[in-house]
Amino acid sequence: MKLKLFAFYSAFFLATAILLVSCSKDGPAGATGPAGPAGPAGPPGAAGVPGTAGAPGAPGTANVIYSAWLDVNYTPNTDSSLWVAQVPAPLMVDSILNKGEVKVYLNAGKDSTTKNFIVPLPIYDPFAIGAIINVYFSTQRITLAASDDMGTFTQAGAKYYQYRYILIPGGKAARVAAGINWNKYEEVKKYLRLPD
Repeated sequence: MKLKLFAFYSAFFLATAILLVSCSKDGPAGATGPAGPAGPAGPPGAAGVPGTAGAPGAPGTANVIYSAWLDVNYTPNTDSSLWVAQVPAPLMVDSILNKGEVKVYLNAGKDSTTKNFIVPLPIYDPFAIGAIINVYFSTQRITLAASDDMGTFTQAGAKYYQYRYILIPGGKAARVAAGINWNKYEEVKKYLRLPD
């Protein structure tokens, strides 16, 4: 009996040893399990190198409104002591009248870029211009009152006495364009980039 029991245990241990040795740890991969929950966000990375600065933009004219050079006709009163002209300015609204700026210029020279003689209005010059011209503003209209007929006329194919207005809507209170003399048309033209 002891021999049989010894043979049984020996066979059992031998079978277990063969079974353990013959099993491989390298079997086929099992299916991927479900994704786990997201981890906390990591710290931000270092700042990148700043890009190069862009080229400066051209100065703009913001919301400035300007007319072309206009032909204007004056009408005399009964004794021709006062001449009056009405210039339509459809974009001149109350906000410009109350908070903005309106400039009017007279080109007493030819309607060419080489023979201009531009003066700001009002003007009190009975000698060089030959008249006194006052300017009055109202909604959508500019009224000119002169001591003589200062209307546009044509001579030798060129126009003389044309008018231009500029409407400058209000921006910040007390904002002044540094170094601009609004009575010098060439400075204003350059600053506002007005075409001829």
